[in-house]
Amino acid sequence: MWTQEWEPQRGVPVIEIKSGGTGGRTKTWRFTRNFSVGRSEESDVQLDDRCVSGHHACIRWQEGQWWIDDNGSKNGTYLDGQKVSRAVLPHVCKVQVGHNGPIVNLEILPPDATLSPTGEPAKGEVTMLADHYFSNRSPETMGDRTRLIHHAFQRVEKKHKKRYWIIIAIVGIVLLATATALFIQSQRVTRLEKMHAMAEEIFYSMKTLELQMARFQSIVAKSMDPKLRQEFADKQRQYRGLQERYSEFAREQLGISQEKLTREEWLIYKVARLFGECDVNMPPDFVQKVREYIKAWQSSSRYRNDIARATELGYVPIIVQTMVKHDMPPQFFYVAMQESNFKSEACGPKTWAGIAKGMWQFMPERGREYGLRTGGLVEYSRPDRFDERHDVKKSTTAAAKYLRDLYETEAQASGLLVMACYNWNQNIILPIVRKMPEDPRQRNFWSFLKIKKIPEETYNYVFMIFSAAVIGEDPRYFGFNFDNPLASEVIDAAGG
Repeated sequence: MWTQEWEPQRGVPVIEIKSGGTGGRTKTWRFTRNFSVGRSEESDVQLDDRCVSGHHACIRWQEGQWWIDDNGSKNGTYLDGQKVSRAVLPHVCKVQVGHNGPIVNLEILPPDATLSPTGEPAKGEVTMLADHYFSNRSPETMGDRTRLIHHAFQRVEKKHKKRYWIIIAIVGIVLLATATALFIQSQRVTRLEKMHAMAEEIFYSMKTLELQMARFQSIVAKSMDPKLRQEFADKQRQYRGLQERYSEFAREQLGISQEKLTREEWLIYKVARLFGECDVNMPPDFVQKVREYIKAWQSSSRYRNDIARATELGYVPIIVQTMVKHDMPPQFFYVAMQESNFKSEACGPKTWAGIAKGMWQFMPERGREYGLRTGGLVEYSRPDRFDERHDVKKSTTAAAKYLRDLYETEAQASGLLVMACYNWNQNIILPIVRKMPEDPRQRNFWSFLKIKKIPEETYNYVFMIFSAAVIGEDPRYFGFNFDNPLASEVIDAAGG
């Protein structure tokens, strides 16, 4: 960075700079010393324009001439239309600071150019008048008129001094109060940041333990070793303890409770936690985005019709009990709602990967991987009674297993990331997810949202399911004339 000399230099021609301002006003600077030009507040001539670099150029007196030096700026410096890196300034010239940037007019005046840019009297003349009328010399040496002006000035000065001290005292009190308030606020923010960090530490310790338990569970199930079973039981107790500690901490320290949030906000936080997301680390605009998708559901009859279909056909207990059996939140019920509107005969369009079929919209290969036999119409976008993807019970079991596998592996116990991975275009989503660190602290939906190349379809897919689950927690609050469709089934499944 260029360093400059700040002391004025005697006998140096005055350099005057004029820059057009807002409203037709012109701003003027005069220097007899080296100075800087740029967008930074540290610049002597500050030009607020995006074409101007922070420390764009410097102008200095050297070898009896004024020189301009470009400080390696991004957009260059132009002297009378020619780009320069270093040049002597003529007596009158135009400097453009950056290509298409602001233009300033420069003029070199003689060293005795004492009139200010606003046309006020020269500094020497002002000093002489001040000394004559207002200096502290003896009154006997003054004439009557001078003495009268002098006494009047002293009275006014005394009154002003008293007023100034009062103003200074008031300003001091205000500044002290402001500084105290800012200090208290900064302490509060620091404490809140520490509380959030502690909550995140508890939450992600819990999720890491959950993944360890999931991978350990299959080993324990096949073993009769009492030590392994005891170790697994200890991990379960530790996990429940972390759950209780996290809930209490979020409620007591961070105010995430029904009493301190609106009903809608509380339901959004609650569902985020049900899906295994760290609600204390929720992005600041997430709640507002969910509200927009809730309004989309409210503006159509689809939600009401889909819940009515699932209820009438007896799909609710099948889905809820199957999800709970495979240790998945029953709210994954709403994945089937987004996939097919709970239509078991649903068939998707033909794609390079085949045709998705059934309530859970399994592609042929994925369906077969999870034990679903495909029928003779596998290559046709038509229902097929021999295709087990149309079988509600079998396909729901396959979906629960697939969702659980994603939860334990790709999604690292992040429920919303599971939804993103389940999205039909998995060959786009999974490579993105797999590039994320294999750690619940960093591979989760909040981190996924920060990736700019998320397909819009997947973004909408996850928010539609999440907002549907929020409405499902209290449909009447959101204007629907029925109760939580999962409530009684969740109680029965948990009891069973």
